[in-house]
Amino acid sequence: MTPTLTYALVAALAGALIGSFLNVVIYRLPRGESLLWPSSHCTACGTAVKPYDNVPVLAWLWLHGHCRTCSLRISVRYPIVEAGTAVLCAAVVGTRFSAAGLALGLLLVLIVVPIALIDLEHHVIPNKITLPAATAAVAFGATLDPAGEPARLLAGAAAGGFLLLAHLVSPRGMGMGDVKLAGLLGLLLGREVAPAMIIALVLAVAAGVAVLTRAEPGARRSAGLPFGPFLAIGALAGLFAGHALLGAYLHLLA
Repeated sequence: MTPTLTYALVAALAGALIGSFLNVVIYRLPRGESLLWPSSHCTACGTAVKPYDNVPVLAWLWLHGHCRTCSLRISVRYPIVEAGTAVLCAAVVGTRFSAAGLALGLLLVLIVVPIALIDLEHHVIPNKITLPAATAAVAFGATLDPAGEPARLLAGAAAGGFLLLAHLVSPRGMGMGDVKLAGLLGLLLGREVAPAMIIALVLAVAAGVAVLTRAEPGARRSAGLPFGPFLAIGALAGLFAGHALLGAYLHLLA
């Protein structure tokens, strides 16, 4: 087994465990609950989850997606988040080889997963995620790759500024949470934030058109989609394919 594969497997195991905690963040943070207390428990009967029933992905499978005590159905979102975080963390470790690339890539994964699902359900992007993550992104970048930090700061200002203009034009259409997230993505991706933003905008427009064409005429004005999930998808595309996309674009211009 190659060292890269070994590291990727370790990252996958760590990612699954972290994904289990991200499920706690996704459920509790929008509700203003503590992330540390009480320990994992059934939201219906209140029974604490036993350690052997808290194993990422596998526990959901052997419990057949139900609480052991009261048989409450457990959302399939839980194992999907755990498995998805595991795969994404392994992918970062397998494709990024500098210390800064690893740190910023893993941080991006660990913030876009909860943000996408929180925004999808609650239409809010919590400052309690974006602001600490922005601080960490600047700290990682300045410490591990000081030469590249000015470009990342510029990318953050450009991405955030672009959506800030959209917010000023249409405050109801673009929230400040989206603006802050875009700025954070610039700090994490650098110039690769450009294809990330383009992909997010294209997907959001396509989804918006699909929703509006299917909605009842009287409901069209109220139809709206949170932009955070699209930014998350764009961010992952920028993380894993942004360099290639930029190269292809510059090649077309040459």
